[in-house]
Amino acid sequence: MPRRFFSSWGGALLVVLCLVGHAGAQEAVSFYGEERIGRQLLIRSTTDISIFGPVLEAFAAETPGVFVRYEQWGSNELFRQTLKACREEGAVADVVISSGVHQMVKLVNDACAQSYRSSRTEALPEDLRWRNELWGITREPAVIVYNKELVDQQDIPKTRFDLLDLLRPSRNRFTGRVATYDIEASGLGYLFAFADSLEATTFGALQESFSRTGAISTCCSTDIIRAVAEGQYLMAYNVLGSYAQGYQQTDDRIGITLPSDYTLVLSRAMMIPKGTTHFGEATALLEYLLSNDGVIALRKSLLISPLFDGENETGEGLPSTAQRTIGLSPALLVSLDAQTRKAFLQRWRSTFPAP
Repeated sequence: MPRRFFSSWGGALLVVLCLVGHAGAQEAVSFYGEERIGRQLLIRSTTDISIFGPVLEAFAAETPGVFVRYEQWGSNELFRQTLKACREEGAVADVVISSGVHQMVKLVNDACAQSYRSSRTEALPEDLRWRNELWGITREPAVIVYNKELVDQQDIPKTRFDLLDLLRPSRNRFTGRVATYDIEASGLGYLFAFADSLEATTFGALQESFSRTGAISTCCSTDIIRAVAEGQYLMAYNVLGSYAQGYQQTDDRIGITLPSDYTLVLSRAMMIPKGTTHFGEATALLEYLLSNDGVIALRKSLLISPLFDGENETGEGLPSTAQRTIGLSPALLVSLDAQTRKAFLQRWRSTFPAP
């Protein structure tokens, strides 16, 4: 469920509508800027309104005449809706932003995006832009979160090997109290798990340990983190660090670890769909997000994580050698191959049986 968000800019209009129980619809809607007929910029995104709202307020404040409608979606449903719109079976958004970057690469590969190039897009690292149609706009780690009141200091895992050691004893206190994403329900969860399977020699062992100790797969980021804070789970694996750090600011029961063996780094992907009627406004948003002011706004919302900058609890940053950026490239299409996905989900379900 999205959080309430209250405007701090006098000229910004913000309304949050929570749409509960509407399968196939957006989860929430908000508006920013001055309403003008025919000038509404429609953004569909997986990012929580409470997190991305301040960024859009700053954009609207710096872009006179723009009026933004922001729709929050789940990643899988956003992918399906955007693909349908690409096939002229639904309304086209002006901007799509998703944490399910493998799905975004698929959309671009299926000719669903418009091209744009500027000095700012060209300045992006190569793994954060593809075909001048997809751009990485954030920098967020996949972390381990834990309850600081219930997990002893010596039990805090610094690596996946530490986590394996923690789960190894039979009937240990973490049995049934470690959580991660349900990768069938979460496009982001699937992406992180698939990236782990390619990166980590520990992936098979982790699956075995999760299965043996009754780990829980569930949805979604905020719910998982809240459950750790409240003690339902002691720990959660591969949680999005931006959400964890945001929660931590108001609840000091949450601790965060960036695994030093390697930490996956997500960059949410933005595309401008084919058929948009507000291409100029869409590119203005992209230019803003890549500008100095936009980067500052994204940092304030923790979407460019300070956890890389020596600003975590211990004052230690993550060495660049331990960072594994999930690049925007055709390599991600492998994860969406029908047979590959089916086999991967079957293997996952052997660890986390469907409820």
